[in-house]
Amino acid sequence: MLVAVVAVAALVSVIGLAVGSSGLAFTGLAIAIVGAAGFALHLIVTERRRHEVVEEELSAHSSFLEALVESMGSIAATLEPEQVLEQTRSEAKQLFGAKATLLPPGSGAANGSVFRLRIRGEEIGALQLVRARPLDREEQARAALLADFASRTVENARLLAEAQVREAERARLSDQLITAEQEERRRLALFLHDGPVQSLAGISLMLDAVTDSIREQRLEEAEQILSSALQRHRDTIRSLRDLSFHIEPVVLRDQGFGPAVQSFAEQVGLANEIQVDVDVEAADALTENARVGLYQIIRDAVNQAIRRGPPTRISLSVVEAGDGSVEAVIADNGTGERRRATFDEIEERARTLGGQLLVEAGPDGGTEVRVVLPPYVAHR
Repeated sequence: MLVAVVAVAALVSVIGLAVGSSGLAFTGLAIAIVGAAGFALHLIVTERRRHEVVEEELSAHSSFLEALVESMGSIAATLEPEQVLEQTRSEAKQLFGAKATLLPPGSGAANGSVFRLRIRGEEIGALQLVRARPLDREEQARAALLADFASRTVENARLLAEAQVREAERARLSDQLITAEQEERRRLALFLHDGPVQSLAGISLMLDAVTDSIREQRLEEAEQILSSALQRHRDTIRSLRDLSFHIEPVVLRDQGFGPAVQSFAEQVGLANEIQVDVDVEAADALTENARVGLYQIIRDAVNQAIRRGPPTRISLSVVEAGDGSVEAVIADNGTGERRRATFDEIEERARTLGGQLLVEAGPDGGTEVRVVLPPYVAHR
């Protein structure tokens, strides 16, 4: 309207000039100037009000974004996945002034807005917001951002929990390894003290007796003592050779797990007249530590089966399950073993590898020993 008044006043001023009326021209000019000033003042006031409205909107956006960031920080400070979801629900309720509900995966909603919580494509739940005034586009985008952030926080919480479990398991296995090494050193020291060391001490005494007999010209007695000392010396060498083989068989190091187990099975079968069936091809893919550990477990389990009451048949097998775990089975048809303490040493070796020992009665009356190694141990 002010623009029209200014235009009419300018037209009157021009007409006044045209007809030679200075009063009319002056009046039109004065009205035009006043109208232009009013129009300028109107523009100034309108623009100021627009700036104030924009400033208020920006301030509201800024406050909301600050509240959103604070909410994200509160959610991120939560450690447990369930607590993360509950904190997300509480923060969404305060941010959007709506009734917030956590829904199970795959749930729909009859009203309100639903924002899915997904971790790498897997839905873990949904956040439902219901209020009298529906969420606008910006609010929906912010709610979706909050839901996405909550999903990532849940994933991080799960990864952290898994890492803590793995770290605790690693610490436990490390302690078990140290304990097993100490027990192994103790067994070796005891074996060497009670076996080869005592035998060598006896041989030394026998050689002293041989020297005395020769000095006193009792040659026949010296020959007998020397013959006994020589036999004991050979037995000592054999026991030390067996100890070296049991600690780490040369064939296991040079040819692999399968030939080592096959060689051991042949020795046991010939020495005890036992049929030993071997199927351990799956063990070739195992790590070196797993192969050595399983070989010692198989050796100990077979020796125990023979001591319980000589079986007529023993089967040795190593199979890989679909999940990547590996299972070693030592089964015999001899006398069943009911004493759990008998398998403590084998169980300790299995724990050192991170595996689990299972002892069951065999289908033909014997004993079945199972050792299961998890995938991260068998193939790391």
